[in-house]
Amino acid sequence: MSDFIDYGNLMHSAMRSLIQKVLQGVQENGLPGAHHFFITFDTLHPDVEMADWLSDRYPGEMTVVMQNWFENLEVSDDGFKVTMKFGGTPENLYIPYDSIVTFVDPSVEFGLRFETQEDREEEADAPVEEAPMAEDVEEEAKDAEVVSLDSFRK
Repeated sequence: MSDFIDYGNLMHSAMRSLIQKVLQGVQENGLPGAHHFFITFDTLHPDVEMADWLSDRYPGEMTVVMQNWFENLEVSDDGFKVTMKFGGTPENLYIPYDSIVTFVDPSVEFGLRFETQEDREEEADAPVEEAPMAEDVEEEAKDAEVVSLDSFRK
């Protein structure tokens, strides 16, 4: 048993599950309303499947837009397959959830970003901002309005 709870990995798992559920809904019912997705993924992930010319053109990351034309969407527990057009040519993609860097639905201003180990290392190397002094926080708290959750209950 570990000495700590790995909240980062648990959160990533929950966010990937959310993407899976959203895509399952699209697979079953199509895109509702104005919804559309910008999905950026790591093209170097070992389980990504894409045409060689696409991986040559996008050596690292690629963003696909699921909006006007896509077909053959198949959602599984580990990722999804989809056919999309690139330069008018249909191409099959397999994108594992673990390869996703960002998932954005701009129609509702929703987005997810997955931190990588490199992101965490860059954060650790970045200078730390000075935390506000306790009295500064107390001053800000005096100006804040406290709303009781009871006011929203019926």
